[in-house]
Amino acid sequence: MSNLELAERVRLTPSPCLRRVRNLEETGVITGYRAVIDPAAVGRGFQVVAYVELEGQDAETVTAFEAAVMEIDDVVECLRMFGRPDYVLRVAVPDMDAYSQLCLEKLGRLPGLDKLTSQIAMKALKPGGVLPL
Repeated sequence: MSNLELAERVRLTPSPCLRRVRNLEETGVITGYRAVIDPAAVGRGFQVVAYVELEGQDAETVTAFEAAVMEIDDVVECLRMFGRPDYVLRVAVPDMDAYSQLCLEKLGRLPGLDKLTSQIAMKALKPGGVLPL
């Protein structure tokens, strides 16, 4: 939204509102802006949550795994977890065949991989997650 719309919404005049927004950007509270895109509209409507367990937890294994995951564009989110699983991946691909191919060619070959378990999302109720402020 524009600064004018934001200022009206938070009941400030535009100038102090813009100063506050810039301060939030400079201090790292606001880390960026993004467009919310419908995955199906760009051919990525098949959503999969994959649970990954590694063979070991040493720094070399973790570093190699994380570097390899960062290179896979179909993995749109990767969370390192406490406990099991070690990682939760969110994958966005066109269809089941594409996911099967991704598993064979990339996910199944990730360094340090011990176990990969997948669940297919039936419906996205709160996609993208908005922080309550």
